[in-house]
Amino acid sequence: MKNKKKSIWMEMWHSRYIYLMLLPFFVWLIIFHYGPMYGILLAFKKYNARRGIWGSDWVGLDNFRRIFITPMAVSSIRNTVLISLGRLIIQFPSPIVLAILINEMRGKRLKKVYQTIFTFPHFLSWVVVSAILTNFLSLNGAINSLLTWLGLDKVNFLTNRPLFVSMLFATGIWKGIGWSAIIYMAAIAGIDPTLYDAARVDGATRWQQIWHITLTGIRSTIAIVFILDVGGLMNAGFDQIFNMRNAVVSSAVEILDTYVYGITFAASPNYGFATAVGLFKSVINFALLMLANQTVGWLTGEKLYR
Repeated sequence: MKNKKKSIWMEMWHSRYIYLMLLPFFVWLIIFHYGPMYGILLAFKKYNARRGIWGSDWVGLDNFRRIFITPMAVSSIRNTVLISLGRLIIQFPSPIVLAILINEMRGKRLKKVYQTIFTFPHFLSWVVVSAILTNFLSLNGAINSLLTWLGLDKVNFLTNRPLFVSMLFATGIWKGIGWSAIIYMAAIAGIDPTLYDAARVDGATRWQQIWHITLTGIRSTIAIVFILDVGGLMNAGFDQIFNMRNAVVSSAVEILDTYVYGITFAASPNYGFATAVGLFKSVINFALLMLANQTVGWLTGEKLYR
């Protein structure tokens, strides 16, 4: 055992310059990620600004109990789960489909053109996207002006709750599909081209090649991305919803993150309760990550970690 410990220290000493290069990263990680974690104590206290975190009264799990008896908190949990499940069902497969479609295209230049077109929206902020949508979809916007010109009735896109939720998914796909497809295109590029040649010689159709070679080749990538997406199920997209929502549809799209933002920056904020909601969300995400990792590993043999 002593010899094993000695060999580990010897290896670290031989690689000391590499560890020295990593030192700034570890310092940054400790200061900005692990250092602020003492603030989690707020979730178990009734915070008093004058007395500070350590001096505030300890309330135990009262803030967590309040989550399940506050109607708005319960509603935000429900909205978060429903919107996130919708994203997982609708948005998750879209980059995979796009990556396969671009890979099946003839001509490298055309592939690059389409990749650039689909990736560009990722670099637009949700502030810009929401402003564009408001101008286009408002009652006096371009879309309703066109409907009026065609002799049709106007549609209030921004205050219709089912349409607004559908718009969240549609804009989420439009903005993120190209960027998310990059990882799948990289995985497809790593597939041995001779597999496709052999499949063509055996008479396999394009669809059979996609199903048995392309999808099989990127299965591990799909599994890992799926696990990560399930692990973030309680996030639901704060930036998008915060910038796109309005007073009429707010209750239908109020998620945990926007709810925490609201109670944190309210006229009389409750930092202990806000911290408890955030900690609750993080614990659920961690549990979902563990569950997804084990389930996907059991079904496919692919795991994020062993």
